[in-house]
Amino acid sequence: MEWLDRKPSVIYWGSESLVIPYISPVDGNQHRYFIDFIATMKTKDGSHKTFAIEVKPKKEMLPPKKNKNIMRQITEAKTYLVNQAKWEAAKSICAARGVSFIVLNEDDLKI
Repeated sequence: MEWLDRKPSVIYWGSESLVIPYISPVDGNQHRYFIDFIATMKTKDGSHKTFAIEVKPKKEMLPPKKNKNIMRQITEAKTYLVNQAKWEAAKSICAARGVSFIVLNEDDLKI
């Protein structure tokens, strides 16, 4: 958030202001997904581009590995599947609105 505040190319940003409906593959019900950030930025050519930005731990972006603790493996698998459903819905809705959807992790943020 600090980066967004200090970057002169950021025209606008908001936190959890874009809501995406999605169907959970775990329970089959519709849920609401609040994307972490939305930011409109000025590009080098002077035009504006809007990004929907989700920040997640890298391990939640990768399929779960086999684990001796079966309950932990099930939990990680559910998290992965739900994240995938959220992100597919977000990509579709954002694309229809001309917004670029991106997911960042600790490697991208260099933390």
